[in-house]
Amino acid sequence: MPNIVLFSGSSHQDLSQKVADRLGLELGKVVTKKFSNQETSVEIGESVRGEDVYIIQSGCGEINDNLMELLIMINACKIASSSRVTAVIPCFPYARQDKKDKVSESRAPISAKLVANMLSVAGADHIITMDLHASQIQGFFDIPVDNLYAEPAVLQWIRENIAEWRNCIIVSPDAGGAKRVTSIADRLNVEFALIHKERKKANEVDRMVLVGDVKDRVAILVDDMADTCGTICHAADKLLSAGATKVYAILTHGIFSGPAISRINNAAFEAVVVTNTIPQEDKMKHCSKIQVIDISMILAEAIRRTHNGESVSYLFSHVPL
Repeated sequence: MPNIVLFSGSSHQDLSQKVADRLGLELGKVVTKKFSNQETSVEIGESVRGEDVYIIQSGCGEINDNLMELLIMINACKIASSSRVTAVIPCFPYARQDKKDKVSESRAPISAKLVANMLSVAGADHIITMDLHASQIQGFFDIPVDNLYAEPAVLQWIRENIAEWRNCIIVSPDAGGAKRVTSIADRLNVEFALIHKERKKANEVDRMVLVGDVKDRVAILVDDMADTCGTICHAADKLLSAGATKVYAILTHGIFSGPAISRINNAAFEAVVVTNTIPQEDKMKHCSKIQVIDISMILAEAIRRTHNGESVSYLFSHVPL
């Protein structure tokens, strides 16, 4: 793959290295540091003139610092005469702030749009991300956006790790995830259900209503992300009380902040499966139920196809049933 340079931000270097290994590339030389006043400094350590540059930086950890680091890296490559700069953002930051929900939030910001503007102004020519919280975030950009899906890896994990998968039911913990679970259910040729939830406020669920029959079946909760895990833990209790024999949770982005780990440990999950868009090593030490699916192959193939001018959507339209 000539004329390509792959850089890693500091948010998830393990994932960046796995992507580089799959592409047969060395990660580019870059030094990131903080000045004494906490300003971020980035030094690109090799020529990028005329190169197709890819910068991998996930929206996790110290999110604001990592976002600023990404913006500076994009700008540094752009003004160093790279031919194209692609930001590879496995977990898109501020994705949940994508709209104003109610009249009471009429003065709330749409921060996902602000992040999109910042990336464009910094000089990004293309964005690659995974399982956006809301697909319409793609419309916040005036540059191409490829929203990848963890679905192929999720299907493979279900078939290989759940013996009774033919007698399972795919469940969305909220109405917004209905499209995601119906796609997985169709490919597995099983039924789906959803849970309608009402929130008192952010990160606090008021009540839940199950729509669908889970009695005597293995219930698999599927969602794009879990933060404090109140929703999925309440959903697990709801499913077991409705007659489910076992409950699994499969999530693309495992944020797991605040009381999340203790809630998972106390919940009746057989396993909580997440992808490695966010580092999970520390959390796995405190919770044996967490398992990780590696999605570096999907990111690497998307980068390869983008660089070679091939279709990225082919990755998902030709997943074997």
